[in-house]
Order: sequence, then structure tokens, then C-alpha cells
Amino acid sequence: MTLTALIAGDAHPALAKDIARESGLALLPAQIGAFADGETRVRIDAEVRGMHLGIVQPTPAPVGERLMTLALLADAARAAGAASVTALVPYFGFARQDVRGAPGEPRSAQFAARLLAAAGIERMVTLELHSSALESAFPMPVTQLRADDAVLPLLRGRGYTVVSPDAGGMKRAQRYAIALGAPLAAVAKQRTGTDVAVPLQVLGEVRGATCLLVDDMASTGRTLAGAAQALAAAGATEMHAFFVHAVMAPGALERLRAAGVRRVLTTDSVRPVAEPGVEVVTVAPLFAAALRAGLR
Repeated sequence: MTLTALIAGDAHPALAKDIARESGLALLPAQIGAFADGETRVRIDAEVRGMHLGIVQPTPAPVGERLMTLALLADAARAAGAASVTALVPYFGFARQDVRGAPGEPRSAQFAARLLAAAGIERMVTLELHSSALESAFPMPVTQLRADDAVLPLLRGRGYTVVSPDAGGMKRAQRYAIALGAPLAAVAKQRTGTDVAVPLQVLGEVRGATCLLVDDMASTGRTLAGAAQALAAAGATEMHAFFVHAVMAPGALERLRAAGVRRVLTTDSVRPVAEPGVEVVTVAPLFAAALRAGLR
């Protein structure tokens, strides 16, 4: 499919501009605002009839509002005669809620995906879903990108031991360990509540090592901070962290620093954290390459 142009949502307009520049696509104007009571209101200020449009809109906090804005932009485009709509969602919120933990809980990730399909989105391009298996639950084709090509050049030659902060992230950590030719370790943990995890033990040799904690996101920072503390107790000399999505609640970065994490590397899948010591690498070239290879 050849995309004709892009539209920026309100979550990360700077990234939308970068993707448009890298891909050579026009960025069409759109207005996004709200009525006095907070009701979201959008309008596309361009002729889009017959176009194949891409809408760039990650869904960080406020997640529900970002998701609704994406759906409304897609519906506006289809109502104006767009031939197709592709969602470029660098960070897909609700992805952590893909299974029912107890009776009465929703599968929020699947519902969010169905909402986007109902709005007229025919395809989605995203970056490292929280669970790769979730891709099969979407009612539309999904292209899932990896941050590897953007991040690995900044990690090579540092002598890391790559560490997964929990069992669920082992595949990602193993991928980075192989790419870097580095030893691999993991921290076993037990989740005691929402956003709360208690590290149990370090699996692998980390004594005297500079450890790179690899995860898909940092929200409260508790998982990474707890893992860093466990590594320090096991004899690691230095801890660094890379996470794909900087979905950081207030206090998360301070929590990582207090746990001894010296270097923090992340992407701009959401608006980057403007803090000293946080290195941000752009994912715009990854999305532009995907558009050129598969959608243009």
C-alpha cells in the first residue's frame, strides 16, 4: 500500500514531523481540541478524498484520551473520503491488559484494538508491544517494529552483561545479549500487586559486571529499580538501563537513580523525558523505513 500523506495526533507531533521528513510524506494539518467540558473535538484541515493516510499517535497518558483522539481522527478521515487509514502507534497503551487476571476484568488491549478497527483503521504500525503475542489478537494487520537498529549502536563496545528484570522479558534480553555478544542474566521476581514487584534472586553471574537492564517500558520504575538493587546485592559494580517506552510516572526516574542506575537510555516513542542523564534515540527512521518498505 502506498501512503499518500500523514496526519499528526496530539500525543507526539514532533515525532510525526520527523517521520514525515524521513519518509518524504506530506504532513497534513489537523485541529485537535476540546469543548469546555473536556469532550475531544478534531478536524482535518485538508482534502483527503481518495488518499491513503497514516495517523501518527502514540497513546501514553492520558491513555484513554489519546486512544479516542486516534479513533476520532480515523473516523474523520474516512468520513471525508480517505481510501484507507493506517495508524502509526509508536507506543500502544492498554497492551499490559491483554489477559483476564480474575473474573470481571476486561481484556482491554483487545477492546482497544477493536475500537480502532471500528473507527476505520485498516492497518497498524507499532513498536514493541508489551506482549508480542498480542499482535495476533488485532482485527487488522499489524507491523511490529523493534528498536534494535536504533539502539544497538549506542550499546556496543561497553562490555555489558545484559539482564532481564523479570522472566517475561527474557526473549528481549536474550536478543540484545546475542546482538552484543554479551553474557545474559535475569532477576526473578514476584508481583504482589498492580505496578508492584518484589525481586527474589539473580539468575546468572554478575559479580564485578557492568549490567544493562533491558525492558520494554518503565512506568513507575519499581521493577527496574528493584532489579538494580538485587544486582548490586549480587556484586554488580555498575547498573545501566534501556527501556523502549519511557512511560514514566512522576518519581520513576528518581527511583531509578536512587537504586544506583547510572545511565538511562530510551526512545522517543512517547515524548522524551527532558532530564539530565537520560539519553533519547529517535525511532522516526524505523517508522520511515517501514513505510518505504511495506506501505509506500
